[in-house]
Amino acid sequence: MMQSTEVKKGLAAFSRTNPFQAKVLKNVNLNGAGSSKETRHIELSLQGSDLSYVPGDCLGVIPENDPELVAALLEEMKWDAEMPVVINKQEEPLPLKEALLKHFEITLLTKKIMQQAAGLTDNEELQKLVASEDANQLKAYMEGRDLLDLLQDFGPWKASAQEIVSLLRKMPPRLYSIASSIAANPEEVHLTIGAVRYTANGRVRKGVCSVQCAERLPEGDTIPVFIQQNKHFNLPESQDQDIIMVGPGTGIAPFRSFIQERAVNKAAGRSWLFFGDQHSASDFLYKSELEQYQQDGVLTRLDAAFSRDTAQKVYVQHKMLENSKELFAWLDKGAYFYICGDKQHMAKDVHNTLIDIIEQEGALTREAAEAYLNAMQEQGRYQRDVY
Repeated sequence: MMQSTEVKKGLAAFSRTNPFQAKVLKNVNLNGAGSSKETRHIELSLQGSDLSYVPGDCLGVIPENDPELVAALLEEMKWDAEMPVVINKQEEPLPLKEALLKHFEITLLTKKIMQQAAGLTDNEELQKLVASEDANQLKAYMEGRDLLDLLQDFGPWKASAQEIVSLLRKMPPRLYSIASSIAANPEEVHLTIGAVRYTANGRVRKGVCSVQCAERLPEGDTIPVFIQQNKHFNLPESQDQDIIMVGPGTGIAPFRSFIQERAVNKAAGRSWLFFGDQHSASDFLYKSELEQYQQDGVLTRLDAAFSRDTAQKVYVQHKMLENSKELFAWLDKGAYFYICGDKQHMAKDVHNTLIDIIEQEGALTREAAEAYLNAMQEQGRYQRDVY
């Protein structure tokens, strides 16, 4: 009997190189009317996959490119969509259109692509750009531009479709913090994904995976996925430990998973969530769910900051400062502190605010406050999942 289980497991070893086709059970916009954002809550079925995960893990999603962008590339270069191109030595050639849709990254430019492309055209501007001593010039060009821009800006091209395709990198998977607990949602995985759209250099740009999820992933469709463990972002081993979670915007995702897991396990430890976004009326993600958890006592405290509801912008770190005495009391009793979200601004601000609070409430020097936080980090009590 045991042997057949082993064999079954071997067959079901879904991974980055052998992703599982997960069926979409639900795909809804969490933002209300009048919001400037679109945040999708997506529920996927893992039935028949043998895949499992723990709170804090990520889901790898292998996206497809925007068909409109692929059509524009084919049109620009007058390429035949059905022309076979080689993806790699191991596999059979694929029709060009399918290769561009599913296999290559076409929305980002790299220095290497630019340098190699310069050999496929006599366009002097591209030669100059690539040869320039000023690396910032090339960087400035690549910022917010894609393969279509490159092909439009520096023709005429003396290259076959195969030569152009050979410049490109393989489509990398996108990793998203899982927003569910498998204990609370058996054979399911949930995601919280903000659709990325912006205008640059006269064209609307779309995040490859986030906009596919927003615009082209109806219920009933499937998408290739795999589980990516995250050993540096986990709940405490003991259910009795207190946890403090700071997750504005889509940074809420892993904390929804933490809270669900603790609800199922009836954890004794207290939990405190700081959430932030633009407008309370339209951007309070999972509001009714979180308020229910608070009523049930699963979530001890919920503090939300909305930056656009008042003349003075209020962010999560302001809410932390308002509650500095109690926050430090939790830390001093051994609470775990988690940050998830934007690395550039939010995570830095929260980190510095945390040191301010430890310094002030612990009556410590700045140096001693930093040492306190470093000690927390070494004990695994200060964890960050930032991007």
